[in-house]
Amino acid sequence: MPPSISAFQAAYIGIEVLIALVSVPGNVLVIWAVKVNQALRDATFCFIVSLAVADVAVGALVIPLAILINIGPQTYFHTCLMVACPVLILTQSSILALLAIAVDRYLRVKIPLRYKTVVTPRRAAVAIAGCWILSFIVGLTPLFGWNRLGEVQQAWVANGSEGEPMIKCEFEKVISMEYMVYFNFFVWVLPPLLLMVLIYLEVFYLIRKQLNKKVSASSGDPQKYYGKELKIAKSLALILFLFALSWLPLHILNCITLFCPSCQKPNILIYIAIFLTHGNSAMNPIVYAFRIQKFRVTFLKIWNDYFRCQPTPPVDEDPPEEGPHD
Repeated sequence: MPPSISAFQAAYIGIEVLIALVSVPGNVLVIWAVKVNQALRDATFCFIVSLAVADVAVGALVIPLAILINIGPQTYFHTCLMVACPVLILTQSSILALLAIAVDRYLRVKIPLRYKTVVTPRRAAVAIAGCWILSFIVGLTPLFGWNRLGEVQQAWVANGSEGEPMIKCEFEKVISMEYMVYFNFFVWVLPPLLLMVLIYLEVFYLIRKQLNKKVSASSGDPQKYYGKELKIAKSLALILFLFALSWLPLHILNCITLFCPSCQKPNILIYIAIFLTHGNSAMNPIVYAFRIQKFRVTFLKIWNDYFRCQPTPPVDEDPPEEGPHD
C-alpha cells in the first residue's frame, strides 16, 4: 500500500511540479536557440548548452526523484542511494559548466587576438566531456562506498533482520554528511565558486581597463568588442550569483547537521532550501531572455515560427566576434 500524502506534502509536490514545468521547456528552448542561430555557436554558448542539459535533467529526473523521496517509500538501501545520486551529478555538472564559462570569458578579454586559436571547437568539446566525466565521478562517490550503509546495517542486524537493509528512502539516511560537507561542499562546490568570483572580478577589471583607455578616432572596434564583452560578462556573473544564492543555503544546513547534530532545523527552512536548488534550473533561461539579445531575438523567432505559425525574417546572425585589432 503506497504511503498516504499529507496536505503539506501535496503542496510540496505541487510547487516541485510547477518548477519542473518552467525548467524543462525553458532550458529546451535554450538548447533549441543555440541549434537554430549560428551566432550562438561559440564556446561560451556550447558551455551554456551543457548547463541547460543539466537543468533539463533536474526538471525531468531530479524533481520526480525528489518527490519520490519526499513520499518516503520503503526500498532497499542501494536502490535509495541510486535515487539520491543524480542530484549530486547534475549539481557538479552545473558548477563545472559555470567554471568553464568563466574561464572562457576570461580568455576572451585576456588574449582576444589569440582566442580563436586557443579555444577551438574541439577543445571546447573535450572540456565539456571532461566536466561531465568528473561530475559522474564526484556524484557517484557514495555508490562506491562513501555512504551510511555501515550504520544502517548495524541497526538492521541489531533488530534480528538479514540481507540488504530495507529503509524509508530519505536523502540523509543514505548519503553521509561527511561526504556532503567535507568532499562535496568544501572541495567541489566552495573552491570553484570562489575561483569563479575571482575570475569575474579580473574579467571586469580587464574590460574596464580597456574601456577607460582614451578613444581615438580609429579605435571604435576595440571599444565595441569590450562593450559587448562587458554586457555578456555581467549576465553570466548574474547566473553565477543566482547559482550561489540558490545552493549555499542547503549546504549551510548540511554543515549545521554535521557540526551541530543537536541543533533544530525548522522543516520550512529545509523545504525553502530545496526549492531554491531546484528553482535555480528555471532561472537561467529567464536571465538569458532578458539580458542577452541574441537569445531574446532567437526565442522570439522560435515562438513565431513554430508556435504562432507566423514565420519571421531570418535571425540577424552577427558574424563571429573577432578580437580588437592592433
